[in-house]
Amino acid sequence: MMAMIFRRVLSLVVSFFALPIEKRKEYLAYGHGMVFSRTEPKHKQQLVKMLKGLGEITAMTGDGVNDAPALKQADIGIAMGITGTEVAKEAADMVLADDNFATIVAAVEEGRAIYNNMQAFIRYLISSNIGEVAAIFLTAALGLPEGLIPVQLLWVNLVTDGPPATALGFNPPDADIMKKPPRRSDDALINGWVFFRYMVVGIYVGFACVGIFAYWYMYYEASGDGHTLITYDQLTHWTKCHEWENFTVNNFDGMDFSSDPCRYFTDGKKTASTLSLSVLVAIEMFNALNALSEDGSLITMPPWSNPYLMIAMVVSFVMHFVILYVDVLANTFSVIPLDLNEWLMVLVFSLPVILIEEVLKFIGRRMHAQELKQRMDEWEKKTQ
Repeated sequence: MMAMIFRRVLSLVVSFFALPIEKRKEYLAYGHGMVFSRTEPKHKQQLVKMLKGLGEITAMTGDGVNDAPALKQADIGIAMGITGTEVAKEAADMVLADDNFATIVAAVEEGRAIYNNMQAFIRYLISSNIGEVAAIFLTAALGLPEGLIPVQLLWVNLVTDGPPATALGFNPPDADIMKKPPRRSDDALINGWVFFRYMVVGIYVGFACVGIFAYWYMYYEASGDGHTLITYDQLTHWTKCHEWENFTVNNFDGMDFSSDPCRYFTDGKKTASTLSLSVLVAIEMFNALNALSEDGSLITMPPWSNPYLMIAMVVSFVMHFVILYVDVLANTFSVIPLDLNEWLMVLVFSLPVILIEEVLKFIGRRMHAQELKQRMDEWEKKTQ
């Protein structure tokens, strides 16, 4: 009985490879759970070549010398670490040290986690840089005084951004990382949806930095320093200040503007500039929390899931406090210490970036679920 079954299986294998190439591709494209037994080395190479020709990502496992050509040809060649020959190991991309096929699943999960962490690093830095560009552009477009000066931007990019960006490499895998559809071989690292997310967050960063700068000049009275509140029209046309009649501002923080009130928009902007810089730093720290997961909410992926990121954020905030509260550095960076009310205002302008990302992540989860369903429907149609 067993001999009859083996002969029949062998006959089927021979019959398959005797078919015309187009017919073989048709079987492979629409076949579901096909098993080939007692295949020759040349058959393995042919199967790998045909599957790759159909646009499939092929993985090939093997342990012998005769498996080496197919291992080399496959997208992912996997050799056995215990029973495999040296030739097979040399031809493979990955070696299973324990000869356990379940390890392949763990390797796929680790690979997805590494890719996601690379995306998180890029997402964090690009969205932050877009925000800085947006802030500079809005300042120039609206005709406002310069809120962020070059030395401040250099400090943010070279110092405070570094620790969180590095710590994102230690993000744990998403809880649903193996439930997401696999990436296609031609998927871009930054697709349209990802770029849209960069732009949304970046534009908000720009508006927040410029917004708090303008808010201090136009509405903020809680500081009690006695600075003069001005109108939006005055703020956006400050370069024509010398043409205004009867324009005066109050003296504050030891600065005397009685002889030249127009200095209020240059020498008198330190508090507004400090607020703008602090919002930029705070948003980038909160944005690092957003980068913990591509689509996972902070509820399911809390900040303490990556303790290295928490430490990095503390380090970045401490460095920011140093330039604010150490007089020598404060003069170098043209900033001044902020009081509690001003820090609360910084949080009001910074925290919404978390809500914005939560909405974008929710949309992303829905998109991934829809894509997975669509792929499953397509597969079911093929296998009917």
